[in-house]
Amino acid sequence: MMRQAFVLLSHRLTPDQENDLTQTWQASQVRVMPEELQKLWQEVPPEAASVREWIQPVLEWLAQEAVSGDLVIVQGDYGATCLTASWALSRGLVPVYATTNRVLEETIQPDGSVLQKRIFRHIRFRRYEFV
Repeated sequence: MMRQAFVLLSHRLTPDQENDLTQTWQASQVRVMPEELQKLWQEVPPEAASVREWIQPVLEWLAQEAVSGDLVIVQGDYGATCLTASWALSRGLVPVYATTNRVLEETIQPDGSVLQKRIFRHIRFRRYEFV
């Protein structure tokens, strides 16, 4: 089954992630949000009591473009992510998130400070699960 993959992330996909989408998930097309929606997704206001109104344009875009069975890669602000994953699932979409292997390298500097380098390697996309 070929499907589209809609990307709701604050960053670009890595080549490993794109390969996972096409090979494992059989995505025929990877769709990123239009620039104005990308900006909304990246700038969810922390002082808002609810994120529903803020991300409504993103949900409207998905409602117009996605069809049942399409993937939605969704990660970002926790509340926006939870709401969007639940919304997608209720409409027959397949919400997924990236899992990574993380390596932390620390180097003690001559002045006693610690320099940290974090390395993230994509492992797989995993379906969101709700009770």
